Amino acid sequence: MFTQSARKDLIMMVVFIAVVLTMPIWLSPIGASYPDLLQKFAIFGIFAIGFNILFGLTGYLSFGHAAFLGVGSYAAVWSFKLLTMNVLPGIFFGMLIAGAFAVLIGFISLRRSGIYFSILTLAFAQMSYNLAYSVLTPITNGETSLQLALDDPRVLDATRAASEGLPSTALFGMKMSDWDGLFGFYFCATILIIAFYISLRIFRSPFGLKLAAIKSNQNRMNYTGFNTRPYLLAAFVISGMYAGLAGSLMAVTDPLAGAERMQWTASGEVVLMTILGGVGTLIGPLIGAGLIKYFENIFSSFNDQVLHDIFSFLPDILENVMVFIVNPFVGEGWHLTLGALFMVIVIFLPGGIMEGLSRIVAWIKKDRTKSDGDDASASAKPQTSEG
Repeated sequence: MFTQSARKDLIMMVVFIAVVLTMPIWLSPIGASYPDLLQKFAIFGIFAIGFNILFGLTGYLSFGHAAFLGVGSYAAVWSFKLLTMNVLPGIFFGMLIAGAFAVLIGFISLRRSGIYFSILTLAFAQMSYNLAYSVLTPITNGETSLQLALDDPRVLDATRAASEGLPSTALFGMKMSDWDGLFGFYFCATILIIAFYISLRIFRSPFGLKLAAIKSNQNRMNYTGFNTRPYLLAAFVISGMYAGLAGSLMAVTDPLAGAERMQWTASGEVVLMTILGGVGTLIGPLIGAGLIKYFENIFSSFNDQVLHDIFSFLPDILENVMVFIVNPFVGEGWHLTLGALFMVIVIFLPGGIMEGLSRIVAWIKKDRTKSDGDDASASAKPQTSEG
């Protein structure tokens, strides 16, 4: 028999799977159903889920998670160059090397907490970014980015003629570009579903409860003799492996790796995704990732012609006025809209979009309960006869 909590988790997983797998359908009306963007939704959703395991559960804010994203990409591309174009080894090595890198950074950074921890992770990420551009050029190919070449050994693949051109990433013969790119999306979506389930189990596990207790009052746990360092390091490594997984999937869908993926702006982006959606919630970081990627790829493409089409139902004068008002907030001004949205959420909804949704649900339930109570009171009144 399922407990009430287990039943809720099962319903959540079923709904989540249905929503993810039908994304090409329900995102079509808003122009976000093309494969490349769908893959970004899934990949950055994984990135945000992993970051939320660290930040949401422990309260430790890392500004260096882009380093693991870049390491995962480099490891996957080297797997494609040296071993095989099969995506599974690339994903495995991306997660493995990102995890090992996270052990090193976490072991040093977790000796401090608060803003000092955040600065240390940012410093490590910037060091990694600059090393990838300079000292490690033989491994990273510097600013040119690491790419596939015709003379790559790929020792596990059959010999390919040079005339065939560069090979494509594939899963046991199924190319990521098959089904007009949708196979690549469904592969990433499957990984997203698995990653979300693992995150759900971590949140519900005794390990997750210990991490939440550390966030609540780490000093009190230390005073009781509980060693919090191994749990924090484990959370940091798991979060780093999620980032490595996201980075390797970026290489799977586009077989190249550049140092720009390790830049501090990429780390700031995942922080913004998590806060926007709701820190410490399961679904919130995914909503934040989807919203930011939609703004970046669709909202930023709105121009005067698109705006005129949107407001074409209005009289000409009102149409021109609306286009004039809205124009600064779309296209190249999409950052302005996103910044304003972020300010509104931080000021009025500190818990992110998920807090807003929770308030709406609570308001509906309260209104429904009040309505039921009024109906019950009316039916309980004694009936009086006239005449």
